[in-house]
Amino acid sequence: MLFASPILLWESACEYFEWCDNNPWFKKDWVGKDANEVDRPNARPYTMSGLCLFLDCSESYFRVFKSNPPKKASEDFLTVITRIEQTIYTQKFEGAVVGAFNANIISRDLGLVDKKEVSDPSATPDLTKLSDEELDLYITLKEKTKRG
Repeated sequence: MLFASPILLWESACEYFEWCDNNPWFKKDWVGKDANEVDRPNARPYTMSGLCLFLDCSESYFRVFKSNPPKKASEDFLTVITRIEQTIYTQKFEGAVVGAFNANIISRDLGLVDKKEVSDPSATPDLTKLSDEELDLYITLKEKTKRG
């Protein structure tokens, strides 16, 4: 078994988080009137794929382990796995909020979507669901728009 105990799993995850924090990505930039080249550190987002690479396991192994942890410590393992997932989610979300990470990419990765309901203004509403007052108002407004 790859994960001997919940504590060792948490400690390994924390080592991964620390490694990410201590090993940022570098982006080339040019500054000053002479356009001197500099390397600017960029935060490295925590990811499940990165964690699994760090732990030397596949993501599918991790998913199977999560869905079927060892019986004697299953609740403790699930608590640790939930904490790991929350840590990864929070770091990505907060990083996107402050501009450290691309908000569009992170929002898609986290499953956050901006749903916009688009309705056809010319469509007729279901009049059977309107009260008498709402129906009167609807008719009045409809007549006004016809007159211009």
